[in-house]
Amino acid sequence: MHVQEWLDSVPAAAVYAVVGLVIGLESLGIPLPGEIILISAALLSSHHGGINPVVLGAVASGGAVIGDSIGYAIGRKGGRPLLAWLGRKFPRHFSEGHIATAERSFKKWGMWAVFFGRFVALLRIFAGPLAGVLHMPYWKFLIANVLGGIVWAGGTTAVIYYVGVVAESWLKRFSYLGLVVALLIGVASFLIVKRKAKRAAVEPEVETVGAAE
Repeated sequence: MHVQEWLDSVPAAAVYAVVGLVIGLESLGIPLPGEIILISAALLSSHHGGINPVVLGAVASGGAVIGDSIGYAIGRKGGRPLLAWLGRKFPRHFSEGHIATAERSFKKWGMWAVFFGRFVALLRIFAGPLAGVLHMPYWKFLIANVLGGIVWAGGTTAVIYYVGVVAESWLKRFSYLGLVVALLIGVASFLIVKRKAKRAAVEPEVETVGAAE
């Protein structure tokens, strides 16, 4: 079967469900490749007439906001013992060093750490639970959570969708190559934003080390 025919056979509802679920679980604090899933789905929507990019962006945003809110509630109730438990279960993602870096970012940037955390894989997992553990006022968290979720999920969907449409116009005869190239271009288009957000996240750590010296 031609790749385009196979893509068209994928049910749109299944794509929406997978995107919403994976992003929601990642935002809740479970290490999952939410960004990769979202980029892949957005690219798929540019080749699949049944997948509406607007609905996809809305589902992704909803999953991000709801997942983060649940993570906030869990973090507020579980406190630091929860972070210690996560460190034992997921030492690669919730090591003491990662937690300390994220905590310094939250203490300095507050709401902005939640907002820009959407663009950094590490902070995207930490944002909800850590905001709860640090008892960030919920109204502040909610504003940053909603805005960050919409900008990240909606923006990613829009950019990758249009990249896929443009790429298809001159790579339509090479379906596999077109998908790969469009995906690479889409990922590359977010490197600058992610790099800036990551610098903002690690800056407090650098300042702390400088002050100690």
